Amino acid sequence: MSEVARASNGTRARRVCVYCGSRAGNRPAYTEAARALARELAARGCDLVYGGASVGLMGVVADAMLAAGREVIGVLPSALFQREVAHRGLTRLVEVDSMHARKAAMAELSDAFIALPGGFGTLEEIFEVLTWTQLGLHAKPCGLLDVEGYFGHLGEFLSHTVAEGFVSRRNLEHLAIDADPSRLLDAMTTREGAADLAVAWTMRYGAPPRPVDQGGPGDRSSPSG
Repeated sequence: MSEVARASNGTRARRVCVYCGSRAGNRPAYTEAARALARELAARGCDLVYGGASVGLMGVVADAMLAAGREVIGVLPSALFQREVAHRGLTRLVEVDSMHARKAAMAELSDAFIALPGGFGTLEEIFEVLTWTQLGLHAKPCGLLDVEGYFGHLGEFLSHTVAEGFVSRRNLEHLAIDADPSRLLDAMTTREGAADLAVAWTMRYGAPPRPVDQGGPGDRSSPSG
């Protein structure tokens, strides 16, 4: 593959947005995974967009990208400059007025989106951009780095949403999940990787059965499902 990752629509993924916790979590593996992802992004010629903090996994991934000589853009609301401790050593730190403006700016600046382990904010951010993919508002790839099985139960739940008729299998396959940064990026940014997503879901979480009832309020053809 090219040394630079490419988005699913064939455009160059020069900047990758990473969502992750403002805490480091309870396992050293989370910190190491953040560094490993940064190394893989840097090796592929990608720059970083993230939430702008110097603490937790946010600070780890930013520092690792800077150490690798890549550009790092942070986006942080004014109200969180003290709470999340703004990173003052970034290539560029963008101050915005609100959380809504933060998410919009990060999405606009980025060509692809990856979530590392994190809390409510991390999950909300990755699912918002995934929903935009589902609705056809952009064609930017989305992925989860499944460190130590952190997203395993989430993967099972998402397969359950398909089984219950609220999410289509096709839309589920817009989300790549892998424990290895290189394989994750391949799944997100190459046609061969994208073709393997359905297989990967089946191997990890089991193939969700197709709903018997194909119509009604849970119709899987709905753009919001």
